[in-house]
Amino acid sequence: MSETAASCAQIALRAAADGANIVLLAKTDTPDPRLPGTIHTAAQAIRDAGGQVLAHVGDVRDEHHVRAAVAAAVERFGGIDVLVNNASAIALQNPGELPLKRYDLMMDVNARGTFTLTSHALPHLLRSGNAHVLTLSPRLCDDRRWLRAHAPYTVSKFAMTMITLGVAEEHRGTALAANCLWPRTVVATAASALTRGKEAVRRVSRTPQIMADAAWEVLTRPAADCTGNTFVDEEVLREAGVTDFAPYRADPASSEPLAVDIFLD
Repeated sequence: MSETAASCAQIALRAAADGANIVLLAKTDTPDPRLPGTIHTAAQAIRDAGGQVLAHVGDVRDEHHVRAAVAAAVERFGGIDVLVNNASAIALQNPGELPLKRYDLMMDVNARGTFTLTSHALPHLLRSGNAHVLTLSPRLCDDRRWLRAHAPYTVSKFAMTMITLGVAEEHRGTALAANCLWPRTVVATAASALTRGKEAVRRVSRTPQIMADAAWEVLTRPAADCTGNTFVDEEVLREAGVTDFAPYRADPASSEPLAVDIFLD
């Protein structure tokens, strides 16, 4: 189950609205009864938004699939300027409760997937004049409550951040930026609705559009001046001059306080 797929779909749509060429890598070739949409419906939405899109069916856990997707992107569009690492699996059980199969899935999708896709895209990104890697993962912190609450998931998400920050430091001073982005509040998605209940989530959440707008704000900055950051969506938008966040509310009629996302105070 991907917790960030909805946010990434909105990022792609936001980029497509400005004429970006989009390549999707996902294994949702056929509908999942638990979650709406497939890679093909996402691709059509991007076309409808004005973007060109290549939908590549594959699994981020499989290096051959990743290599093929990167090659297809370069062949179709001539290069890669932006990479968004969004594939993420979530299971909040702790050792003694979490099945090894679910632990392996999180590490393979979250940590290994970020490493594999970034590794294969990197040579092409370095040939771009203004390249960005953006990973949907949180700030690093030493607050042990996240280890107490869900150590395996925390390890997998912090690994995504560490890989991304490592790329930023290795290539600092070049035209390649690598940053992370995380939501200030819970985002209303089909995945979060499965775990918390659709209406309960909507009352305390924002829509994925806030992540899309924040991501686009980061991705359109000069790469040389914007790297090695662990951004939070609301902070990015406030810096860009946004003061009214009401339009992002998933349930405009709700007066309940917004729920702060995990890994944040």
